[in-house]
Amino acid sequence: MRIRSALGTLTLLAATLLAPGFGVLTAASDAQAATRISHATATSMFRSSGITWSSSGGCSDRNRPTCTSFEQLNLDTAKGAQTLKSATGCALNITGGTETGHAGGTYSHWNGYKLDFGKSTCVTNYVKNTFTYIGPRGDGAPQWRSGSGNVYADEGNHWDVTYYNCGGC
Repeated sequence: MRIRSALGTLTLLAATLLAPGFGVLTAASDAQAATRISHATATSMFRSSGITWSSSGGCSDRNRPTCTSFEQLNLDTAKGAQTLKSATGCALNITGGTETGHAGGTYSHWNGYKLDFGKSTCVTNYVKNTFTYIGPRGDGAPQWRSGSGNVYADEGNHWDVTYYNCGGC
């Protein structure tokens, strides 16, 4: 009788943890539930925080790889950049957003989860001295994980940051 009761409790617990929208295994539903914002909203947010952006093509067309676009950026990604700026006090310049030309995947630039930041000694020192080194990415880029779980990959001439959340905003 006790074993049956314990199994019933475990079954309910497992069902709760695995149910969409609950528990710890919700990455796919979290990815689909992100709030997307417009380029204008993102630039307004960045401007208000003192974050700059640039593109090699001097444009913001999402469908041109030489542009830097924030169209369909996740709200938490924009807030994560603001959190980084506030926490570091460093100058931040975004060099890559949601434009085409980046690697694909669920947590990609195109899907609004990533931003590229120009390298600076200030940002590099903050990331390497504050976050936890977690080893190289598949392409060899060294990675650090923030306390909130966001991942910073050093791609040589810029930081490629994956925002799973707003970074403690």
